[in-house]
Amino acid sequence: MRYFLAKSEPGVYSIDDLARDRRTVWDGVRNAQAVKTILSMQPGDLVMIYHSGGESQIAGVARVVAAGRPDAKDPKSAIADLEFVSKLATPVTLGAVKQSGLFADFALVRQSRLSTMEAPTKFVEWVIRQAPDAGL
Repeated sequence: MRYFLAKSEPGVYSIDDLARDRRTVWDGVRNAQAVKTILSMQPGDLVMIYHSGGESQIAGVARVVAAGRPDAKDPKSAIADLEFVSKLATPVTLGAVKQSGLFADFALVRQSRLSTMEAPTKFVEWVIRQAPDAGL
């Protein structure tokens, strides 16, 4: 199992929307690096849902239920099917990630505009310590 982080503006699609819908097609990503990441997602992988757009925090967790694949509607994009796992009672903020001083080399800190990325094991372990209710 691998771990990922996927960003969404909460006004566009939030963890609350995913909790309500239970399942969604994750789409709308066109950055080549992020598309490559989505294409690598496999069923069972976990995805931390990160609210951008002023919130800057990990708000919940989803599970990949259908592998990443090219988007038939947009040849420069990729999609994956995700299902809701959990909402974090206490979101993990970008400020806390930066303040830890442990992740300067992680794309979340280094490439702030990248929307989807694989999460290193050391980061996932740290998030679990910050939010044991995360479902990771």
